[in-house]
Amino acid sequence: MNTLHAKVNCSANFIVIALLPLLFFVTMLAGYFGFIPLNIPLYTLVYIGFIFLVFLLFIKHNANYAACKMRGTQLEMESSLKKELIAKSLTLGEESKSILDIDKFLNHFYIDVRNDNFVSVASSIFPMLGILGTFVAMAISMPNFSASSADALDSEISTLLSGVGSAFFASIYGIFLSLLWTYFEKRGLSKIDNYFHNIETLFASHIWSEDELSIHQHSKSDLEENRFLSALKETFDLSFIRDINQQQLEAFKEVMHESNQNFTLLANTIDQVSQQIQGSLAIIDQSTTAVAAQNQIKSQLERFVTATEALEKSTKLYAGQMDTTLHKSFEKIDTEIGDIVVKLADFATHVSAESSEVQKSIRKYHQTIANHTREK
Repeated sequence: MNTLHAKVNCSANFIVIALLPLLFFVTMLAGYFGFIPLNIPLYTLVYIGFIFLVFLLFIKHNANYAACKMRGTQLEMESSLKKELIAKSLTLGEESKSILDIDKFLNHFYIDVRNDNFVSVASSIFPMLGILGTFVAMAISMPNFSASSADALDSEISTLLSGVGSAFFASIYGIFLSLLWTYFEKRGLSKIDNYFHNIETLFASHIWSEDELSIHQHSKSDLEENRFLSALKETFDLSFIRDINQQQLEAFKEVMHESNQNFTLLANTIDQVSQQIQGSLAIIDQSTTAVAAQNQIKSQLERFVTATEALEKSTKLYAGQMDTTLHKSFEKIDTEIGDIVVKLADFATHVSAESSEVQKSIRKYHQTIANHTREK
């Protein structure tokens, strides 16, 4: 037993439980010494004394005795209980209470007050010991029945009946102890239940009830759902993509306008060069002057090369502007997507499927832009 519980003095409860069995044993003792008209042989008295000793050993495990031990350590128990309440406190909103199960705490705190194994067999062991004592007394008092005369036989029968009658006192005593034990056990359990109930009532205001926890759980679920929906709306607000598309469209218009001008100039230059080359060929056909025609053809070819180089520069400029525009667009997209990933981090468990779909769409968008760039 715990030293704390062992210090509690419950001798009064011990005496109350043992009083009636003690009076019964004293009565048997008075019969043995002839103070009262009871024929109690020595072996019966000894066996009843043995049963009484066993009962005394069991008294410390009776619920009525254990209830006294529990009440004697109430202050220490409350001190330990307050520490456990603080250790298992939970703050919900602006209020803090504990989630401790007081009933389990009390059962654990008083687990060593008594031995449940002794309690489970006590109510049945005393009648069994009494019946055993009866058969032992009968066996001891059984005569040999070897008398040769009727008077001797009557004497032996009288001795047998006297021994049988005294032997039944052991069974009576065992049944009496069993009833007495059951009475004090039930009474003690009632005291323990009331004691536990009073403790639970006293600290009820410091414990979260199941209803309060259930209400908070539902409120928390609703709040998380609202936050989740708000985050989804904010995350999938693709207005920045519309801005990117508008900027991209303006850049394309500007590039296409410059490219159109360059192609128009190039087409006019090539047309002029073509007409001059045709004129030069006509001169050659007319054989007016070969040298002049050769010089004119050379001059036109140089102009054609110049026009071609201009076309190449225009094409490179167009490609460079396209790359710059697309690079800026992709940087903008990457920045916005980075913000999306940060926002979705708190809700990854809820939107894993949606996140996967978004990533697939982004990769497809990049692939489409890349293919479009290569085609250009």
